[in-house]
Amino acid sequence: MLHDLFPPGIQHVLDLAGIFVFATAGALLAVRKNFDVFGIAVLALVTALGGGLFRDLVIGAVPPAAFGELSFFVTPLVAAAIVFFLHPEVQRINRAINVFDAAGLGLFSVSGTIKAYEYGLGLTASAALGVATAVGGGVLRDVLANEVPSLLRDREMYAVPALVGATMVALCIAFEVLNPVTSGVAVVTTFLLRLGAMRLHWKAPLAWNRRSSVQEDAPDRRP
Repeated sequence: MLHDLFPPGIQHVLDLAGIFVFATAGALLAVRKNFDVFGIAVLALVTALGGGLFRDLVIGAVPPAAFGELSFFVTPLVAAAIVFFLHPEVQRINRAINVFDAAGLGLFSVSGTIKAYEYGLGLTASAALGVATAVGGGVLRDVLANEVPSLLRDREMYAVPALVGATMVALCIAFEVLNPVTSGVAVVTTFLLRLGAMRLHWKAPLAWNRRSSVQEDAPDRRP
């Protein structure tokens, strides 16, 4: 299982790193929307924890990990405070944040799929919840910020890499080859797909033979 890839302490640090980066993304969007300090904190929390909360409530893992582990709840607040005071400097390391965000996407899509399966869900449902773990917080963030959810207009393929990683885990479970190595390969594959999409501007396809005169919105400004 994924939790056997690293010692528990290192795994915990990786989880916190992913939460921190997702929270930073949410807080930066709140700053761009001119939200006050409470709004910045809410968007940071929702972005970082929303996907995991949804997964845990669906599978009946209560209390959710976000409330059972204080550091999971405090970390987004720390990220919000940093962005509140230092957002111009944070914006300057945008590229580095994107790289860590891609790593978090891979880690959460894989760990979300595994946890859902461990709680008795089927392979398809587990993969779906793996994707929800990775991108669910971003959807809630966009809704609260009055933006079209990035999941519905997957510019630079954010949800697709998560789906690939979750599907790889589900297939490994089906063929009984899930182990630390194959789980790690799924994480790395998701990570590299996301980086490739950002660098090469890959996009999910639009409707076949689309003739609409409506122009696509400006490119997503995801940090």
